[in-house]
Parts: sequence; structure tokens; C-alpha cells
Amino acid sequence: MKKALATLALATLSTVALADKQAVTVILSAESGMTQGMALVLANQMQEQGGQVDILLCDKAGDLALKGAGGTPLKPKDVTPAQLLDAAMKKGATASVCAIYLPNTGHKPDMLKDGIAPAKPDAMGRALMEPNRKVVAF
Repeated sequence: MKKALATLALATLSTVALADKQAVTVILSAESGMTQGMALVLANQMQEQGGQVDILLCDKAGDLALKGAGGTPLKPKDVTPAQLLDAAMKKGATASVCAIYLPNTGHKPDMLKDGIAPAKPDAMGRALMEPNRKVVAF
């Protein structure tokens, strides 16, 4: 009986821990490669520390969402901001571009990397208002 109760308690704690993942939205609009890189390094770190990270790319940072996005590798790891974005997405982060990015840059939806789409303002607004969500802007 004690073993069954212990197993049930552990299963309940595991479920609660998964449900309590810290939601974080990283809004990135900076043109600077170093600022983009640091924002995405931190996004990756937040994921590794248990956060559920959603990345919103606006203005020049939206270019990171384009297929074939390059950039200058940043020290000390010699990775580009685009590679850091890809790494975050591979670990479960979601990424989107601002709703006004495509119409104001002339880019088309098919030019975006797989898994990235324009954000829906109503859904994004609702997410940003969640009481326990952290919002970080760069």
C-alpha cells in the first residue's frame, strides 16, 4: 500500500512539474547581431532551465526566420543568431514573426523556415496577458 501511494505521489508531482513550466515570451526586434545572439543564448538557457519559450521576431530580427538566414558567427561558440534560433526550436521553442513583418518587407510566407509563421495578434495579445508569463524584449 505504501509503495502504491508513493508511486501515485511521484506521478502527481511529475504531472504538476510539467504543468508548471514557466512560460516565457522573448520579443526580439534588435538589428544588432550581438543583441540578437544574446537574446537567443538566453532563450536557449531558459529552455534548459525548464522554461517554455516562445520567440516573437520583429523588424530586422524577423530576417532570422527566413530560410537560409546567415549572419556573422559570434564568439565564443562561433554560432550565428540564426543557428541559435534553430537550436531553440529544435528543443521545443516556438517562433513566429510579427504580423506586420511579411507585408512590410515584401517577403512571402513560403520564405520562412519550417515551423515559423506570422503571429496572430489576438493570440499573441492573449498570451502576453497570461498572469504567470514572463515577457522579455530585446
